[in-house]
Amino acid sequence: MTDLGPVMGMEQFRQHQTAGAEQLIFNKIQGVNNIHVPHQHDFFMILLFVKGKGNHIIDSVKYPIGERQVHVLFAGQLHKWKMESSTVGYQLMIARPLLEQFAPYFRFSFSNYQNHPVIPLSKAGFDGLLHAFQAINRELKSASPLLSLITAYAGVIAATVSKEAENNFQQFRVYQSHSVLAQFNILIDESYKDHKSVSYYASKLHISANYLNILCKKHLKVAATQLINQRVVLEAKRLLQTTTFSIKEIAYELGFNDQAHFSNFFKARTAASPSFFRKNI
Repeated sequence: MTDLGPVMGMEQFRQHQTAGAEQLIFNKIQGVNNIHVPHQHDFFMILLFVKGKGNHIIDSVKYPIGERQVHVLFAGQLHKWKMESSTVGYQLMIARPLLEQFAPYFRFSFSNYQNHPVIPLSKAGFDGLLHAFQAINRELKSASPLLSLITAYAGVIAATVSKEAENNFQQFRVYQSHSVLAQFNILIDESYKDHKSVSYYASKLHISANYLNILCKKHLKVAATQLINQRVVLEAKRLLQTTTFSIKEIAYELGFNDQAHFSNFFKARTAASPSFFRKNI
């Protein structure tokens, strides 16, 4: 399969940039701003909202836009938004090579942020992020912008986002204190298409399937198999909305032996058939 769907690159946004460099675009967002068609990017994007009203739909989940929020969007995530006139914020679009330079400052697996892409901010967290965003904007507009300085500010942003996420979401705290669950989360992201049994992941973690399930239920409040299935459903939704693959092709892409099995799996977890979801969601 070769259909990539509506994946947008940074160059498609250059003409509207407030400031920019080869691997970076900075924008100020103000007023009404609507994206009606869900799409993906091949770059990382982070938005800091000073204030606002509207909705940002990320991977089929609707998040209200409000004041003192940060939204993170990794390559491959599906999104669209509707922002009302009161909205004020800042946007950074960052190419993969630059993201790799400050990625270690994201203290958790990228999939954790993908599961919690909208993070409410404390006043201190918001003030720190606002300072870093404005510093990047000033540096981009200087006569000789230094990429090393921009990368340092980006590292501050990543570290601050991680701290605020850990303060807001139990899942981040669990992964910080339970390395087995953090590794399970990473393994799911790597292998969910080919391996859907808890026993496979348990063997990779050198523990029993029963013990892995106990850990998940105790600390994450869900069964281990549910975490695997959630990742499969997420990718199914992305493929249904951004590609022209047939339902059968998507089923095979996700490791199902036949279309009927995939359709039953998807409907049981979303209350919609794949074809209905594609046409109506």
